[in-house]
Amino acid sequence: MPQCNLIIDSCCDLPPSLVDQDGVTLLRFPYIINGTVHEDDLFRTASAHEFYESMRAGAEPSTSQLSIPVLTQAFEAAVVTGVPTVYLSFTSGLSGSFDAALLVRDQVLADHPEAELHVVDTMLPSIAEGVLVYEALRQREKGMTARELVAWAEEAHYFVNEQFMVDDLKALQRGGRIPGSVAVAGAALDVKPLLSVDVEGRLTMSGMARGRKKGVKQLAEFYAKHRAGNGLQPYAFIGHSDCPKDLERLKDALLKVDSNLVFVECNIGPVIGSHVGPGMVAVSFWGGDKRENMSVADRIARKVKKGAE
Repeated sequence: MPQCNLIIDSCCDLPPSLVDQDGVTLLRFPYIINGTVHEDDLFRTASAHEFYESMRAGAEPSTSQLSIPVLTQAFEAAVVTGVPTVYLSFTSGLSGSFDAALLVRDQVLADHPEAELHVVDTMLPSIAEGVLVYEALRQREKGMTARELVAWAEEAHYFVNEQFMVDDLKALQRGGRIPGSVAVAGAALDVKPLLSVDVEGRLTMSGMARGRKKGVKQLAEFYAKHRAGNGLQPYAFIGHSDCPKDLERLKDALLKVDSNLVFVECNIGPVIGSHVGPGMVAVSFWGGDKRENMSVADRIARKVKKGAE
C-alpha cells in the first residue's frame, strides 16, 4: 500500500502507460512551436513523427519552465489530500523549474504547515530522469514513505548512467544548453556528438563518432563499461527522437552485450526534443557512481560549493 503520492514532470519522457497511476500527478512542461503554445503530454495528442517532421521542415520550437500557477495548483492539490507528497523535478542544471518549485513549495507550506511536501532535484533529464522516476514508482508501491523516498532519490540519481547521440548540436546551441564554440567544433569535424550528464545535472560532451552506426556502437560500449553488475534482471531505457531504425540498431548492439537485457522504449518528448532535434538516440540504466568519475579538482570545487550553501 503506497505511503505517499508522487508528482513527476513530462521531461522524464516515459511512456504514458507507465505514469498513469493513482496518486501520481504529471506536470506538463510547455513548448512553443510556430507561435502556438502546447503542453508536453508525452505525445498523447500528437505523434512524435509529426513533431520532428515539423523541425525537419524548419520549425524552431522553444520551451519555458513550469509556471508558478501550474506549480501552485499542483502543490495545493497535493496538500489538500493529506497524503505526504514528493515532487521529482527535472534537473536544475538545465531549467529554472526546480528553483521555482522550491519557492512555491515554501509558499504552500506557509499556508499549510501541517502538510508534508518535498521537492527533489533529480539532476537528470529525459530518459535518465525516467529511470529514476520508474524506480521511484516501484519503491512507492513497495511502501516507501515520502521521507524515505526523498533520501533514496537524493542518493540514487548518482547511479543513473546515460549517454546519447545527437545528429548535430545546432538545437542545443540555439537553446543555450551548450557553448557556441562546442557546436562550431562539432560541425567542423563532421561528427556525431555523444553527450552525458554530469553530477550537477548539466550536459557534458563524452565522445564523438564518425557516423551514426559507429555512434550507436559506442552507446552500447558505454553501457557495457558502466552497467551495474548486481546479478539482478538487467534493464535499460532506450529512447529516440523519430529515428526508429537507429533504436533497433541500438537494441541489437545492447543485446550483444547482454542477451537477457530488458528494454523500456521511450519517445524523446517535445520539450527535450526542442533542444536536441530529430535523430537523437539514447540509453540510460543503473550503473556505477558518477561521482567516482569526477576529477580531483571537480571534487574539491563541489565540496567548496556545498560548504558555501
